[in-house]
Amino acid sequence: MVPIEIKIPKEIRNYHENIFFGLNARQFVCSLLALGAAVGLYFCLRPIVGAEQVGWMCILGAAPFAACGFFSYHGMTAEQLLWAWIKSEILMPKRLVFKSDCLYYQAVQPAIAEGCKRKRATNLKKTKSKRRKRMNKNEMTKTPEARH
Repeated sequence: MVPIEIKIPKEIRNYHENIFFGLNARQFVCSLLALGAAVGLYFCLRPIVGAEQVGWMCILGAAPFAACGFFSYHGMTAEQLLWAWIKSEILMPKRLVFKSDCLYYQAVQPAIAEGCKRKRATNLKKTKSKRRKRMNKNEMTKTPEARH
């Protein structure tokens, strides 16, 4: 007797049931909508423009419907993404302002200020002593006539 094998996907949440031509129900319905849009555009625009232009217009008119069936962004379908965008941008827009709360910086700020004061005072002393040394060297290199 042959053992029966059932294939189970590794990630069960990614399982999609195939209905017709390997498409799930949502993809199949969107494909039918795309086909309907292309046929409707063809019959409406055929008397107005030439055959080649009608073909391109049918493709452009059907593409959004076909894409909606296969589109997924962060686990959301095209309709869910569109609804989320409408809610966030039109129905309930709010201005988000970033205000940083760096607790570490606030805790260390007095020590930083103290350290800057010390460094500045020591740097001033160093620069004064360097200037004196330079002046002394310049005095030594000058000829005796130029010193007086």
